[in-house]
Amino acid sequence: MEAAAGSASVSKKSPKGKKEDLYHVLHKLPYGDSLYGRAKHAQLVEKDPEAAVVLFWKAINGGDKVESALKDMAIVMKQLDRSEEAIEAIKSFRSLCSKQSQESLDNVLIDLYKKCGKLDEQIELLKRKLKLIYQGEAFNGKPTKTARSHGKKFQVSIKQETSRLLGNLGWAYMQKMNYMMAEVVYRKAQIIDPDANKACNLGLCLTKQGRYDEAQLVLEEVLQHKFAGSDDSRTRQRAQDLLSEVRSMLPQQHFSDLLGLDDDFIKGLDRLMNEWGPVRSKRLPIFEEISPFRDQLAC
Repeated sequence: MEAAAGSASVSKKSPKGKKEDLYHVLHKLPYGDSLYGRAKHAQLVEKDPEAAVVLFWKAINGGDKVESALKDMAIVMKQLDRSEEAIEAIKSFRSLCSKQSQESLDNVLIDLYKKCGKLDEQIELLKRKLKLIYQGEAFNGKPTKTARSHGKKFQVSIKQETSRLLGNLGWAYMQKMNYMMAEVVYRKAQIIDPDANKACNLGLCLTKQGRYDEAQLVLEEVLQHKFAGSDDSRTRQRAQDLLSEVRSMLPQQHFSDLLGLDDDFIKGLDRLMNEWGPVRSKRLPIFEEISPFRDQLAC
């Protein structure tokens, strides 16, 4: 009995051990005093990104959790406006990482390309990732994958990932002012997995092409809660701002539209009024404005 009690007491963690566990969980730190662990401590606890980068480099060179160290270092470098270095680091050391980690490294690269304004590289990589999905090689052949955002895990489907990549591709084309390609990509993304944010981007894309009627319809659908994410206040405000801009660019209703006149007559009158120029005085009736042309019309 004494021996059993003794072994039970040994198996229990001391209060100090519990505090250490809580400390690591609270700060999301790996256990132990490894190079990678020290790098994460510098990044998350000491808030010293420069020191963290140095330690991440040492971890990579020392073979300590190379995949995680490379990805984390690139993220910290991006925060330090050293995105070009981060891109080169990933390109140089990704061969040391497993096949399973390549997808997450590509996602980091896409963000880095976006930060640096490397649109051609971003577009090429996005197309390559979409091709892998088409070939059935994304997510290591599985229908979903586990992703992490702000410390929380969630499942992402192939459908959602395809739409996300298409959204990024559409935005890259927008930055290159290739609005026709951007429209094609956004429409495909909306067919696969529609959401309010991409609808706003499609509306902006149509506006840039001068297709204000179509843009108005898309943006009105956002405000009518027809897409996922339509309840987000920032998205709704963006849609409202874009819609106001679009409506200001639409042709104003002519006075003749209100009279219910014949369409052919309206078109002819509009053409004449465009030639005559704007009304010079709001006090003058419109037919006084066209009086100089009565003789011409009579002929």
